[in-house]
Amino acid sequence: MTQAATYSSLANRVVFVSGGASGIGASLVNAFVGQGARVAFCDIDAAAGAALCEQHDATVRPWFAPCDVRDIEALRRVLDDAAAALGPITVLVNNAGRDDRHTLAELTPERWNECLSVNLSHHVFAIQRVAPGMAAAGGGSIINLGSISWLRGRPNLVGYTASKAAISGISRTLARELGGENIRVNALLPGAVVTDRQAALWRDDSADQQFIDLQCLKFRVEPKHIADMALFLASEQSAAVTGQSLIVDAGLAQVSVVG
Repeated sequence: MTQAATYSSLANRVVFVSGGASGIGASLVNAFVGQGARVAFCDIDAAAGAALCEQHDATVRPWFAPCDVRDIEALRRVLDDAAAALGPITVLVNNAGRDDRHTLAELTPERWNECLSVNLSHHVFAIQRVAPGMAAAGGGSIINLGSISWLRGRPNLVGYTASKAAISGISRTLARELGGENIRVNALLPGAVVTDRQAALWRDDSADQQFIDLQCLKFRVEPKHIADMALFLASEQSAAVTGQSLIVDAGLAQVSVVG
């Protein structure tokens, strides 16, 4: 097994992860705890969030609050409560999202707004909430979870891909707007990541092989690969990196776009 990198700049940093109870989010929470950060997270699944906390010793146990990120006022309260409990949030990872499938014919204004609410809007308002405290603390790192789905032009996902494309846009804009406060803003774009949700809904052996055939690298991308990049973006080792969309997909988008 490859030895995990240690980022001394993450020790005791206050990190907040949305959608942190399962999948990529849980891997993010565990990775930051492993770096000695003070980690807070929220998730709509209260039982899963509590169970993840119980996996950690009481001395390093993350702070958790149930929250539906579509409820912006509730999210603001959770962010405020986390900062009150742990200190100013200097790493924000906007991870929560849901890649529900739908055809163009099935799309309604209500469903469109739901896609934006669960995949995009909370990114902006979470940043708005934590930015003043982050600036007062001397700066920080904001990581917005996007997706390569919009680069690949995946069908039956127009609400999701619109949201994920916009995440790259808002990250670039807010990197410029917040850079004077020493706040970095980047988008992290995962590829086809193996999670329990994906396995339950869409994964099978043929799909695994299809992705491997399309990728430059011949293995399935796992949540830990995304967490590894997030640690780098949160740390001082990426101090000059901002406004970027960093892809972690084993070369899937490259093959798909060129081919």
